[in-house]
Amino acid sequence: MQRRKFIQQTALAGTAILASKYATAGTSDFPVVRVAEGQRKFKSVAVEKLIAEIQSNIGNKEIAWMFGNCFPNTLDTTVDFEMINGKPDTYVITGDIDAMWLRDSSAQVWPYLPLCKEDKDLQQLIKGVINRQVKCILKDPYANAFYKDENKISEWQKTDITDMKPGIHERKWEIDSLCYPIRLSYGYWRETGDASVFDEQWMAAMKLVVKTFKEQQRINGPGPYTFQRNTSWATDGVPLSGYGYPVKPNGLICSMFRPSDDATIFPYLIPSNWFAAISLEQLSHILKLKKEVPFLNEASNLQANVLVALQTTSTVQNPLYGKMYAYEVNGFGSYNLMDDANVPSLLSLPYLWNMPIATHDFSFTADEKSLYPNTRKFVLSENNPFFFKGKAAEGIGGPHAGMDMIWPLSIIMRGLTSTDDVEIKHCLDMLQRTHAGTGFMHESFHKDDPSKFTRKWFAWANTLFGEFVWKVYREKPHLLSPSAP
Repeated sequence: MQRRKFIQQTALAGTAILASKYATAGTSDFPVVRVAEGQRKFKSVAVEKLIAEIQSNIGNKEIAWMFGNCFPNTLDTTVDFEMINGKPDTYVITGDIDAMWLRDSSAQVWPYLPLCKEDKDLQQLIKGVINRQVKCILKDPYANAFYKDENKISEWQKTDITDMKPGIHERKWEIDSLCYPIRLSYGYWRETGDASVFDEQWMAAMKLVVKTFKEQQRINGPGPYTFQRNTSWATDGVPLSGYGYPVKPNGLICSMFRPSDDATIFPYLIPSNWFAAISLEQLSHILKLKKEVPFLNEASNLQANVLVALQTTSTVQNPLYGKMYAYEVNGFGSYNLMDDANVPSLLSLPYLWNMPIATHDFSFTADEKSLYPNTRKFVLSENNPFFFKGKAAEGIGGPHAGMDMIWPLSIIMRGLTSTDDVEIKHCLDMLQRTHAGTGFMHESFHKDDPSKFTRKWFAWANTLFGEFVWKVYREKPHLLSPSAP
């Protein structure tokens, strides 16, 4: 998210007492912290029905209370829905930053997709997100965040050396910014059967996505994008005249920034290239539906190039963990071993791989299938420089919030990608212990003291927490019992 100084935030007066008072699972007397009904931005009958069901049926009343606060938080506080020229249009802020990230806006509404069939208003809202994202991509496919007011001048205009246009909040090139809208579009179509969203503007935006990906393969030179920022934050600037450190072209796509909005060290960001391969597969299914044969062939060929490069240049042989994925590489043999809490991450790969695709088959060999477990062991160990373990919890952070700051996103994603009851329960317990009495997720918290956190209002983490609890409720409801070990 937007770079700012870390400001230690202590929960509102009395939260330490509340955290203690309501720490025991099964206690029903929790404070009302959700936005008052009359002040909510959007109301969904299906969402409210699900909240009521889960709160009535799970024994852990603190988790139930947190779910009721977090799952609807995007709808309650961040969406601005209207009809523009007969089409739904939804602007989605991240929370305390009045700008729409392509990544965050997709992730914030993603968990609501299964409810669209029983809530047509919710379906229209998400269709509006897709339409708004199309407008953003057509404005500038290299930008990561946008304003609702297309004439607004960004605060970064004074510091950033790049091609800033009115209506753009920030212009950090991140592969995942163009993957998330494809994922949302595909998921929307699969859940609703509504293909009307794939209109001429949507198709033009997707052609621009593929064009941008191909430019950033840098086969024919560095491409048109550069970015520099006059700042003391090392992770906010891109070296070597804004092009980044050199790569040896091999089919992978360069990303100057990570999903955290921090600059990459080596431009071939492996989790984001996996996301691109998966997104191009999803795009291909839509193009088959629309009978866009030439564009289908172009997208499929691009995906094949990325997959071959991933299978040949994305791994390293680690003496402790065996063959595993690197976080970043440059094609010359250099690599960066770490993981970051923001998604896509190495930890999150199964979460992205498991998106239903009718003919999803990347032809993994037995050796390749073993890479994720090896990688997971590494990223959840103290050999990952951004894995922190303290008195309050353990989890992955990243340079964005600094050392010893754990992101709830990583704990949630660990739970979402686990099949082990003990590990899933461990994640639930840590999230329950570290909300600092607020009933909400935060961007990050100190490993030893959850009351020291960043961002009281971070809707992506809230909604993802809701997705996690809902998944556990469907698949392993016994873990939501107060007596669960």
